[in-house]
Amino acid sequence: MNWEITYYSERVRDTVLDMPSGIQADYLRLTEVMRQHGVDLRMPHSRAMGSGLFELRPQGPEGVGRVFYCVSIGRVIVVLHSFVKKTQETPKSELDLARRRLKEVKHGRRPL
Repeated sequence: MNWEITYYSERVRDTVLDMPSGIQADYLRLTEVMRQHGVDLRMPHSRAMGSGLFELRPQGPEGVGRVFYCVSIGRVIVVLHSFVKKTQETPKSELDLARRRLKEVKHGRRPL
């Protein structure tokens, strides 16, 4: 049984799909693996951020992207937020936004 990938909102989907082409290609490759085999990716492709939040780590010639996601009931992966990294560390504001959206999804305040 394959996994489904859904997005927190259309805006999140558009932001992910507007990443530079090399980063986007790696994102699409990684999500295809997740669709077929589930979310059990490890470093350097994915990392657990705690409390059910995960970060997908697509890369390309243009740089490095980050795509935050969580897992919902029924083999559903919910993409919460994405951005292209400009600094070594993930900015706190980006992580905070992903965590707020995770809480909304967990508490059923966001339609999937």
